[in-house]
Amino acid sequence: MAVQQDHDAKIGVAQAADGVLNHETSAAKETDADHKQEGEQAGPSVFQLTVFLPHEPHETQIMVSPQEQVSEVRQYIVEFPNTFQYSCFHLEHNGQRINDFVELSDIDSISSEPALTLVEDPYTEKEARIHLVRIRELIGAAGDRIDTLHGVLAGLSLHDTVVDANSNDLLTESKPTKETTPSNSHAMTDYIFASPGSLCTLLPRVQDAAPKTIKSVSVSPWNPPPYHLRQKGHLLYLQVTTNEGEQYQITSHVSGFYVNKSSNSKFDPAPRLPPRNLAAHSLFSLIELLSPSFSTSFTALQEYINKKDPLATYQIASAIPSSPWIVPSPASSLLNHQPDITRTQESYLIAGVENSETLRDWNEELQSMQELPRETVQDRVLRERITSKTYGDYNDAAARGAVLVAKGEVAPLNPTESRDAQIFVYNNIFFSFGADGVGTFATEGGDEAARVATGKDVMGVRAVNQLDIQGLFTPGTVVVDFIGKRLVGQSIVPGIFKQRDPGEHQIDYGGVEGKDIIAENEAFVPVFKQLSTALRIKKHAVWDKEGKRHELEGSVETKGLLGTDGRKYVLNLYRITPLDVVWLEQHWSGPTEAEQNEAKKKSYPHRMAVLRPELVNAYWNLKMRDFVKGEINRRRLAPKETNRETVNEQGESNKVETDRDGSDTEGVSKKTVDDSNSFESEQERIDVSGFLLALNPDVHSGQVPQSNEEKDEWARDEKEIHQLKEGDVGFPMDGQSLSHLLHKRGINIRYLGQVATLAAEQGPRLQALRALTVQEMVARAFKHIANRYLRYLPLPFAGACVAHLLNCLLGTGLNQSPVAEIEESLMTLYPEANLKFGSLDPVGLRRDIRAQVNLRYNYDLDDQWVEQLKHVQMLREISLKLGLQLEAKDFRFAEKLANKGESEAVDSKGAPKRSTLNGSASSSSKKKKNSADAGSPASLVASEPPSSAVTFLPDDVINFVPIVKDASPRSTLAEEALEAGRISIVQDQKELGKDLLLESLSLHEQIYGLLHPEVARVYHQVAMLYYQLEDKPAAVELARKAVIIFERTVGVDSAETVLSYLNLGLFEHAVGNTKSALAYIRHALELWKIIYGINHPDSITTINNAAVMLQHLKYYHESRLWFEASLLISEEIYGKHSVHAATLLFQLAQALALDQDSKGAVNRMREAYNIFLNELGASDRNTKEADNWLEQLTQNAVSIAKHAKDIQARRLRRANFTPRVTLGTRPQPQVGQSSSDAAHGNDARNSIGLDSRSVDELMKFIEGGGDTLTRSTPKKRPGRSNPKRRGGSVVGTAA
Repeated sequence: MAVQQDHDAKIGVAQAADGVLNHETSAAKETDADHKQEGEQAGPSVFQLTVFLPHEPHETQIMVSPQEQVSEVRQYIVEFPNTFQYSCFHLEHNGQRINDFVELSDIDSISSEPALTLVEDPYTEKEARIHLVRIRELIGAAGDRIDTLHGVLAGLSLHDTVVDANSNDLLTESKPTKETTPSNSHAMTDYIFASPGSLCTLLPRVQDAAPKTIKSVSVSPWNPPPYHLRQKGHLLYLQVTTNEGEQYQITSHVSGFYVNKSSNSKFDPAPRLPPRNLAAHSLFSLIELLSPSFSTSFTALQEYINKKDPLATYQIASAIPSSPWIVPSPASSLLNHQPDITRTQESYLIAGVENSETLRDWNEELQSMQELPRETVQDRVLRERITSKTYGDYNDAAARGAVLVAKGEVAPLNPTESRDAQIFVYNNIFFSFGADGVGTFATEGGDEAARVATGKDVMGVRAVNQLDIQGLFTPGTVVVDFIGKRLVGQSIVPGIFKQRDPGEHQIDYGGVEGKDIIAENEAFVPVFKQLSTALRIKKHAVWDKEGKRHELEGSVETKGLLGTDGRKYVLNLYRITPLDVVWLEQHWSGPTEAEQNEAKKKSYPHRMAVLRPELVNAYWNLKMRDFVKGEINRRRLAPKETNRETVNEQGESNKVETDRDGSDTEGVSKKTVDDSNSFESEQERIDVSGFLLALNPDVHSGQVPQSNEEKDEWARDEKEIHQLKEGDVGFPMDGQSLSHLLHKRGINIRYLGQVATLAAEQGPRLQALRALTVQEMVARAFKHIANRYLRYLPLPFAGACVAHLLNCLLGTGLNQSPVAEIEESLMTLYPEANLKFGSLDPVGLRRDIRAQVNLRYNYDLDDQWVEQLKHVQMLREISLKLGLQLEAKDFRFAEKLANKGESEAVDSKGAPKRSTLNGSASSSSKKKKNSADAGSPASLVASEPPSSAVTFLPDDVINFVPIVKDASPRSTLAEEALEAGRISIVQDQKELGKDLLLESLSLHEQIYGLLHPEVARVYHQVAMLYYQLEDKPAAVELARKAVIIFERTVGVDSAETVLSYLNLGLFEHAVGNTKSALAYIRHALELWKIIYGINHPDSITTINNAAVMLQHLKYYHESRLWFEASLLISEEIYGKHSVHAATLLFQLAQALALDQDSKGAVNRMREAYNIFLNELGASDRNTKEADNWLEQLTQNAVSIAKHAKDIQARRLRRANFTPRVTLGTRPQPQVGQSSSDAAHGNDARNSIGLDSRSVDELMKFIEGGGDTLTRSTPKKRPGRSNPKRRGGSVVGTAA
């Protein structure tokens, strides 16, 4: 199934739009069937359709719904295992041919006679080419394919190898016995908390090669057919070599495929004489006749493929696959480059000789899908499905074109212009550089401003696409960063290059030439008004160079263009929010001002500092709440009989912004807000139609009001902008999650310096946030410096440049004066190349980084910032920001002298050196892996030669991948269903909530396809909801899908992937697969070390969960060690006398009691009691419970001291006792999410905390009297709650 699925996605480009509009994978169909079994759809809406076939098995059954189209039935036939040899056919019903684009319900008598007949069609050359590509993929003859865009191992998933990587048989839930000791029977054996992350964690394991079904299938050298043979139906000539070594020349005819008489030296395409005159309609069937071993080897291939999760093998169609930053050595068997002549022929097979079949009118496709009907749910599903697919295709095409432009493979339309001003057209997409080539941004910051403007523009286009305003269109927009260059790809708007008549402007609405000329067009006012209302933009006045006033609905920079196709396009959406005036006033000075005032050294690089839309929305919500509160207070004070008469007047007085000319408020929704504090006798409602908040995006942008009235209004607009504030942050894992968290709260990245300063003022509790923020600022500063050197550098020098810059930053511990390795032969080939990077030394790079951090983030790095760098984490951040793919090797960041430090915890293969949990030596662990490790990821990590004088070599830079920013909108329909499901569950309508969740899952799969980040996120969220609803098997299945999709689309080491692994481990433990759960958690912890390092604040939750699981498996001693590790992190972050530490001390005391360390249990419980007493008081329930436990543990310790012999006898009896788990596990919260949010639906105080059973029960076990206890989980007791909750704090706020 996976092979043909992979093929279909690849040849989809060669098919016309009909295949795009109606494609649905068989995997999605199977998922839908699962949903239907769980009650999503009633039985009558689905029926069984029989399809009669011309060959064995002669018929097949498909479950379909009446709303599905015939083209979808065709797709199922193409993908089903027993019918995938068919590709060129049509379907008939009662002898009548059926149109592929009609629904099944439109076929007469289909319900009474649910049967169709498959009729094989004659081939065309296009169909023959597609059939050949498909069969090659299907039988595994395509070989390795080089992805020219996304790089090495794009879309990699490690899920299938995680469990096997930690143990040979972790899935066996065996308990420790005499033969099976805890040291070698679970995933946490020999885990080292303090060891650094190993890069081999990010690499796949080497697996056995797939069974070979055929040696080769290729296009014959005799192609193309001569003219006289084309007239007889000859389409292609093929060459097939079977596993038996026989070579056959095959003719592709309109009737099918047959073996001809040709040889390598003789051309005779006539059929062979009997008995060798083999022929078949399908090439698959013909190969089966030619090769006796084909059927057996093909069955073995299918079994090999089915061992993997289908989601790990499907081709990613509508999303950008993730490109790993660490990849195996080119000499690895994973990257073994095999000869395949047809690999170079695929472009011809897919696109034809003229390559005309893949040329698409992107703009027409993108705009036409917006005009599709949206009245019914079915209309919306089809429309959003087409939108997602088309945007996915367009983003891929634009990214490929941008890479070719950056490499100089595409000729410019204006070769006489400067390099930055050149424009290109490739594949019907318009490309330009994100630089100020023509001086448009000369007063705003030049190239820096132009680069930022392109990024803001794609964000603005995405916002407008999400609003989906009828009658307003945007060009397809993609921004690509590649080897220091930024390129913008846009669909070609009809009329944008049209030569206008004298006196006519190129732009129909907004600023034409900067702000000097303003164009107005009444036809644009209605749609721009809808846009401005949705974006909280105020209609305002602007003035041209002659001082003439113009009223605009948007920023003067936002332009409207009436295309020759009659559509209204909106362009230049980089100013949909106001400027960040506070920041600019403090840190920006224009070119003229800087020259006049040399004392003002700090000047932000550009003036394109705008507020984020999230901040504007948050500010609007804040003002709305203030308005409602004002209305409520006014009504309470006013007499009841005058309430209704004064609402409008009071509403006007509370209005934040009104249009000066009294324009109507049609764009503002007439919503009403419930008055929650109204009198019980009547339900009063507040009309909020009088509330308006609209911001002027052109304040502080050079506009000059003329009259006094205009100046007063402008001053009020400026005052509104100054009132905007930013929010707070949590504990992210890496730079990407930190950026997402800030953006979600409306905070721009330029405020990283302020975040770091505020975090430092909070003491140890926020040191993790401060360190991460500083790391992000340094990485971003390095990116800007590297882009400056790479921008005009020829591609052959890029690896040497990056390696030298990395050596200057991260390799000074090994070589304080690295020298750039530049090939002399290349220097002679590129005499004009700017190789200034070669003269850069570590001191100069550090100086530049400090200057960039100060300039961009208003933050001064301290003198020890270089020594505080985390090398692996910094290398990862830089690689992700520059699109680097580095060879996995044992990077030496310092000399190895004392076998200590970060670089010494890695062995020669790049794997962490093993020892037991406390770091003590373990001889058995070192002997475990010898020859069995040949296929492990560690075997793929290259060792640095001892003679290497630098940390990074140019050869270490394997590849550059483009960083793509697109404007694809999200599905509102699927999100609405998901939100409705959440609300129903909160309202205790569980069955309805489940149905809505299943509907949302189905909509996400239909609209996005299976492999998309949005689908992974909904899997993750619904899995959490199912876990809370006690449907844990379903939660495990959904969480597993989320992990695989996150790995393939976001990254194997992304923060979302780590969170998914942690929660998958939790869910596996809940269904009884505790050893598999530990394997997942260990993998997540190893990833965490690479992403952040050790001792992240939120790892407390994860370590606690692992300790509980070890207790469940009766590994009491190891469980105790994990609780101790959790306590150490908590004391480091929150202090030794915090409530957090007391809670963990309480848990550790329980673990010590189970481990038969009664003295240690008493001491830890006494510490917990004292902290509770000091922090919470003697009357607190936690203090009382700790006191009770302390008393019982003390009595038990005294008893043990007096009766040592009795205790020894009881220990012998305890071998048959099975205690209950002391603590419960809890879900891992997302970045910026509180623990209570993550555990929504449960009592937050019991998410992790004190024991849920009595002291007497535990004492009974410790004293050996637990034989009569059952293993059933006790009910939660209300008095056993989490003390940290009562203390008003949380152990881990994010993960």
